[in-house]
Amino acid sequence: MPEESPLISAQQQFADKLSFKSLEKESVELIDAVNRISYANISAPLDSPPYSRGIVEGFIVNTEETKAATEDSPVSFKVVGSNKPGDEEPLTPGPGEAIEIVTGCIIADGNLTTIRMWEANREGDTIYVSRPFPPRFFIEEKGCDINQGDVILQAGNKIEPDHIGIFASMGMINVDVTKKPVVSVFSSGDEVIPHTDKMKPGYIYDCNSPMLASAVISAGGIPIMKGIQSDNFENFVVQLKEALHESDMIVISGGTAVNGRDFISDLIREVGDLIIDGVPMRSGRPLIMGVSDQKPIICVAGHPPEALRGFSLFGKLAINYLAGTNKELPEDSLTN
Repeated sequence: MPEESPLISAQQQFADKLSFKSLEKESVELIDAVNRISYANISAPLDSPPYSRGIVEGFIVNTEETKAATEDSPVSFKVVGSNKPGDEEPLTPGPGEAIEIVTGCIIADGNLTTIRMWEANREGDTIYVSRPFPPRFFIEEKGCDINQGDVILQAGNKIEPDHIGIFASMGMINVDVTKKPVVSVFSSGDEVIPHTDKMKPGYIYDCNSPMLASAVISAGGIPIMKGIQSDNFENFVVQLKEALHESDMIVISGGTAVNGRDFISDLIREVGDLIIDGVPMRSGRPLIMGVSDQKPIICVAGHPPEALRGFSLFGKLAINYLAGTNKELPEDSLTN
């Protein structure tokens, strides 16, 4: 059995400390439910289709009466009425009778069959059939796609456009989804300035905040841009505690070590529990994770490509766990 990689081990160690499906539910309209996560199993409120219906144009007759039909000795039926979409009560043919139908109309129960339009020779109000037809031929039966009570979508799955179509076809107006996690995003470092400021010698633009906020949105969260924190430990603690009150998760980029101090590690210890203090992999030292009152704290590198990589490996994992999406560990695209 191959040895587990340090990255997978760190991910699993972090995941074990996270509270699975800790977010609450909310009810949203169908159009707003796409790409959201189903909070609970979504069951069919009715059968699909809700009634047996014709799927071609033609005539409904008694199946048994077609058995003797041949080319040399056709069987005749008198057309006595028609079923159309919107008719609440379908007509049923009596002996020797046929009911004209169009696609989508209700078909009654019983030993009926469909004679497609081109398979009948019509003369006035009489049709002639030259072969037998099987029972319920070209009739889509009630509930043949989905039965009432069937689970359409299990809890923890992303709602896709085709699901919206199914929900709408069953008259569903709202659906329960998991609330999106609110994620506070910090950048850190005395040398970092907003990307909207004029560049100064010796400084660098904060590209991590907008990049990581976008990654949060892509992963299904709602980012709160908390700006750039200086290398002032006491002030950062205050800001972090405030953010923990208003969000479900924290993401911090940069500031792993300041003046020889394990700045971010000590920061997490101040507000919660330190879970991962670096990962033994390439560029793994800045990957630091903790938890405060069941709220994940993900700290990634200041170097933008590694910041995004760190979020992909641990930030997405945390969002998935909060939402109850799945327990699969995100894979790394790079060799560790």
